[in-house]
Amino acid sequence: MRFSYGEVMCDPQYYISLAKEAENAGFHSFVIPDNLGFPASFDTSYPYAQDGDNAFLEDKPFIEPFTLIPALGAVTQTLRFTTLVVKLPVRPVYLVAKQATSVAVITNNRFAFGVGLSPWPQDFSVCNQDWETRGPRMDEMIEIIRGFAAGGYYEFHGEHYDIEKFKMCPVPTQAIPILIGGHSEAGLKRAARTGDGWMHAGGDPQELERLLQRLNELRRQYGRHHLPFEVHAIPQDPFDLDGIKRLAELGVTDAVVQLRNVYGPDTQNLIEKIDLLRKYADQVIGHFR
Repeated sequence: MRFSYGEVMCDPQYYISLAKEAENAGFHSFVIPDNLGFPASFDTSYPYAQDGDNAFLEDKPFIEPFTLIPALGAVTQTLRFTTLVVKLPVRPVYLVAKQATSVAVITNNRFAFGVGLSPWPQDFSVCNQDWETRGPRMDEMIEIIRGFAAGGYYEFHGEHYDIEKFKMCPVPTQAIPILIGGHSEAGLKRAARTGDGWMHAGGDPQELERLLQRLNELRRQYGRHHLPFEVHAIPQDPFDLDGIKRLAELGVTDAVVQLRNVYGPDTQNLIEKIDLLRKYADQVIGHFR
C-alpha cells in the first residue's frame, strides 16, 4: 500500500511546506485537486457529497494544477503529484497535452494524470466547450494526449478532433499514467478500457467494494485484467489500520489520506497540519513499510 497526502482547499501558502513534510514523512504522492471556480447558480448537485450540496466549494482556494505542481516539484525529490481529478473535456486538447507533458518533464516523471468529467455544465460553458459530447471527447482526448506524449510527429482523425501531423518537445522519458475518475458505469468502463488506473472520490465503503468488483469485471471483459493498474481510494477512517489492510485486500494500491473533513471549514493552521501529518506517518505509514 502506498499513501497519498490529500490536503485540499487549504491556504495556498501552506502547500510548499506540506509537500516537503509529506515527502519526509514517507508519503508516495501529493494529491492536487482541480476546480475552475464557483458559478452564481447551480442546476446540478455535487455527486460525491452525501447531501449533494455544492455550497462547501464557494470561496475555497484552488490553485490551477499545472501551475501548482511545478512549484511543489521544485522543492521535492521523490514525491509524486497526482491530480484528483483534472476536468479534462473542459480544456482544449492540444493545450492540455502540452501542459501534462511539460509537468511530467519538469518533475522528472513524478506526475500521474488523474482525469475526469465535470458534473457541472457551467464548467463547460465558461470554457466554451461542448457539454453534450463530453464523454466521447474525453475518450479521444486521452488517446491524443498519449499520442503526443510518446514523442515524434503525431496525427489524429476522430469524430470530435482532427489534428494534422504535429510534434511537441520536450516529452517525458516515461509514459504518463492516466488515472480515470468517476463512479458511474460509464466512468468505470472508461477506466477499465483505457485507464492506467481508477480514482475513487469518497463515500460509503460498501459502495467502494461494489465499485471495485464491477471494475474488475469490466477489466476482465476488456481483456486488460493482466495489465498493471493503480487503484486510488479514500479510506473512511485513515487511522484505521484494519480498514487500510482491507482496502489492500480489495486491490487498492494507493490510499488517499484526508486528515480533516474537506467538506467543512478548514480550522487547522500549518503547524497543526504538519503535526497531524507526522502523527499519521508514525502511526500508520510505518506499519506498511
